[in-house]
Amino acid sequence: MTAGGTGAAPGGSGDGEDSSGLRAALAGLTTRGRSFLAAGVAATVCSYVLGQEDLLRVGLLLAALPLVCVAVVYRTRYRVAGSRRLAPPRVPAGSEARVHLRMDNVSRLPTGLLMLQDRVPYVLGPRPRFVLDRVEAGGRREVSYRVRSDLRGRYPLGPLQLRLNDPFGMCELTRAFSAHDTLTVVPRVEPLPAVRLTGEAAGYGDGRHRSLALAGEDDVIPRGYRHGDDLRRVHWRSTARYGELMVRREEQPQRAHCTVLLDTRYTAYQGSGPGSAFEWAVAGAASAAVHLLERGYAVRLLTDTGSSVPGPDGGGGFTGSTHDSAETAGLMLDTLAVVDHSDGGGLSRAYDVLRGGTEGLLVAFLGDLDEEQAAMAGRMRHRTTAAVAFVLDSAAWSRGMPAAGPHPLEERLRRLREAGWTALPVAPGDSLAHLWRQADAQVATRADAGPVIGGMTGSWA
Repeated sequence: MTAGGTGAAPGGSGDGEDSSGLRAALAGLTTRGRSFLAAGVAATVCSYVLGQEDLLRVGLLLAALPLVCVAVVYRTRYRVAGSRRLAPPRVPAGSEARVHLRMDNVSRLPTGLLMLQDRVPYVLGPRPRFVLDRVEAGGRREVSYRVRSDLRGRYPLGPLQLRLNDPFGMCELTRAFSAHDTLTVVPRVEPLPAVRLTGEAAGYGDGRHRSLALAGEDDVIPRGYRHGDDLRRVHWRSTARYGELMVRREEQPQRAHCTVLLDTRYTAYQGSGPGSAFEWAVAGAASAAVHLLERGYAVRLLTDTGSSVPGPDGGGGFTGSTHDSAETAGLMLDTLAVVDHSDGGGLSRAYDVLRGGTEGLLVAFLGDLDEEQAAMAGRMRHRTTAAVAFVLDSAAWSRGMPAAGPHPLEERLRRLREAGWTALPVAPGDSLAHLWRQADAQVATRADAGPVIGGMTGSWA
């Protein structure tokens, strides 16, 4: 990502521009310059009162020095170009990104001493400042600094500001470039183990269905020739029969579908900050989505508000092909970088989206559930071939330790398991990779005990 602009030190051609530029230069007097001017005026008044000519000369010198510096800075006209580059523009929470700044002197005159500073949000660290020595005509200077945030989000960088000082430090003017950049801090993605679980979605594994696509085995039904089709795919027998060019359609295995459901209800979580239950759920949803995309799934991210990523389309919001998996992963991470609590009180909107389909794996990250929402989540299970829920007890997270004794969470987990879910509680400090293996063990145990609800068996990772 690059942003840039060109700026010049103050100066103007018209009377209005001259007066406004001069006022800006006078307003740029530093504390030192104002002190010299005040001392000069005071010495001049004292010389008049006391009748001391020598004191008058000193007063005039003190008052004239900052005014001369203002005139010099005002008449100085540098033309410089500034650019910013982020490496990388998207980073996980807790990781560093480096910001590269470049200044080019595009004028025919060398510059004086320049101070360069970039405006960054407080959460990314202190405001970086650099002092640039004399830049020759046509020369350039490059500097860099690092930014880091433990909080996900989208943070604006800029505008880039250039300060021009006189050699005595009497006057200082600041000019800003107009371009901005944005640093996206996404949730940290935890690597997950490749496990084999029963209850795989239909269309994946040994018994998968096939669907028409652009590459794969030949289909017996040809279609009309389209511009750009490979002539080697022409089906000559059908061409002779229909009297026009016909090509063989092709097919490929249908990708397994998976929905990652993230509960963002404000009432379902307590606490805030990097170590809160909600941030764990967001990071877990990001880890699961990226992992399943890497395993060849067509994944969509769904929240309790009913919004999904990728957006609704003919495929129900799922990714279309393996070629766009990396792009979809980036889109989901960008969405999770700014996701916030919703004002909704239930999971009904997410249920309305899920009840439109009857296949695909469902991985849910849920906060506190009351009886009504636990029943709603249980009905979601009947619309999928397999479902895994990670339920966070936000009260335990806010205390920093699991709750002792009987707790409503156990009752909610029992109801989800009776509905066919593989439900696991999430305690503070739990690793999603460890819970991922536990889910594998629980599903395997259920498969050994009897048939899985939904009637489909297979493998998923």
